Amino acid sequence: MLTQDEIDNLLSTLNGIPAAQPPAEPTPAVSHSAAAPANAAAVNNFNAASFEAEHRLNYKLYNFRRPDKFSKDHLRALQSIHENFSRQMTLKLTTFLRMPLEVDVVSVDQLTYDEFVRSMPSPMTVCIMEFVPLPGQILLGIGHEVTSSIINRLLGGPGQSEVKPRELTDIEQSLMKRVIDKTTSSLEEAWRSMINVSANIVGMEDSYALIQVASNNEIVALITFEVNLGTRDSGLMSLCIPYPVLESILEQLNSQQIFHQKQKDNDPNTQFKMLDKLRHADLPVRVILGGTQISFQELLKLSVNDVIQLDQQITDDLLVCVNHQPKFYARPGTLKNNLAVAVANPVDDIEKVDNYCWRVSKNLLTERPPM
Repeated sequence: MLTQDEIDNLLSTLNGIPAAQPPAEPTPAVSHSAAAPANAAAVNNFNAASFEAEHRLNYKLYNFRRPDKFSKDHLRALQSIHENFSRQMTLKLTTFLRMPLEVDVVSVDQLTYDEFVRSMPSPMTVCIMEFVPLPGQILLGIGHEVTSSIINRLLGGPGQSEVKPRELTDIEQSLMKRVIDKTTSSLEEAWRSMINVSANIVGMEDSYALIQVASNNEIVALITFEVNLGTRDSGLMSLCIPYPVLESILEQLNSQQIFHQKQKDNDPNTQFKMLDKLRHADLPVRVILGGTQISFQELLKLSVNDVIQLDQQITDDLLVCVNHQPKFYARPGTLKNNLAVAVANPVDDIEKVDNYCWRVSKNLLTERPPM
């Protein structure tokens, strides 16, 4: 058992304050031979605990086989860049494939190249790219579910993925190269907030096992994306960037640099310059007079001076489409011996447009992929 003096001494040592001398009080008769071992054990336990607490913050675990070369700020900057990339890729592929598609960043990690290769499935469409002027090569991998769904859509199907994985044929690789071209352009635009790069395609493979862009123990940054397809299927896409590729720009790779660049892009002068360039862009404008539906037999019997009755009344406004989208209602007329239309009202809701030609055009655009 410890006396009150001994307890005060231990507490004062813990707080780093000299112990106050208490007034003399009668102490119970305790055998010193019994108290000494307990006192010594308590002091030894306290010294061990205080030593461990003192040195706990002075070191951290370090794995020489897997060193951390990217800081947390580097990984946050990479996530911010590729979130922008995923948004741009969503817009481009949705327009190109004429089907709903969404790309989201799932994770941003660092691991060795050997661990990365062993974690990837096979077969998988892998594109080898160069980030000019950065050294080395990076890898873009697209899962089988995403690849088969895109190819099915490009060949006229609904965009369903195949269940059984397989390697792509030469024709399918040519089709996928068109999609990868749009992916690389989105990648260049996303990295423009950090550095102007040109993503050049070097080659395509069906597995990561056949590619060696870094040594097995080299650290790589792995950005994983989830691709949600319009057919409710989903697949993964991965981007592997070895450490030597980013080593020369690590000082610029931080969230603060990206924030300043975004502020610069939002500058009103930059927006005015962009609008000034758009002012000279050409847009197709067409006026739809009307439409009708006839049988193939009636079409074969058509001859000169035959009259085809349209679904538009003579008093109805005509539909004006800008860049293949309904924008205005207009009235027909002439101007200096030329046919002309006078804009009457804007189109408030495209879904409410009741025009036969527009409905047919819209169905063709949504049901057929571009070839």
